[in-house]
Amino acid sequence: MAAISLGPSPARRDILARRIRLLVAATITYNVIEAIVAITAGTLASSTALIGFGLDSVIEVSSAAAVAWQFSVRDHAVREAREQRTLRIIAVSFFALAAYVSVDAVRALTGTGEAERSIPGIVIAALSLAIMPFLSAAQRRAGRELGSASAVADSKQTLLCTYLSAVLLLGLILNATLGWSWANPIAALVIAAIAVREGREAWQGKGCCAGNRGTPDPTADP
Repeated sequence: MAAISLGPSPARRDILARRIRLLVAATITYNVIEAIVAITAGTLASSTALIGFGLDSVIEVSSAAAVAWQFSVRDHAVREAREQRTLRIIAVSFFALAAYVSVDAVRALTGTGEAERSIPGIVIAALSLAIMPFLSAAQRRAGRELGSASAVADSKQTLLCTYLSAVLLLGLILNATLGWSWANPIAALVIAAIAVREGREAWQGKGCCAGNRGTPDPTADP
């Protein structure tokens, strides 16, 4: 008979929940700043890529805000009860991200929009590459130990936004140096496909090790 994991102790759960609240607060704060800078820089440079990146930050804020709502209560049972609703909000955020990125990429490929040279855009994309992976990894570790699928799903969206930062940075540099305006939207379409997959998993409640939750629910589907 396989051993049943009892999961973290109540004291450890409190520590992990507090850590997730801090990480989510940091993610929201950074993404608000990122959205303001990217949308402003994109408007000044007439860059749809930068404006799209800023709107993506707004979508990430909605996902992180859902996790913040779930973890705003200290009672573990209440947080568990809010888990499914939070996952649905995150899933919708993934789908919204995929939809917007796809539309923006098609516009760029058809010549109605392209990434333009912008120093502020390059700076904010580079900062995101330096900051967001650490926030994502820290939240993913805490979420997995706590057994929170929503925290893990939100960390994956943060990671996808990091990939978008890399795509934006590469696109801005290639467009500025070589005139390869198509590089950014092609890579963005790949990220959109990943976002759809992650959205489906979040909607179905996948993406976290169930063993950390404690005794399995005998009524759950296998």
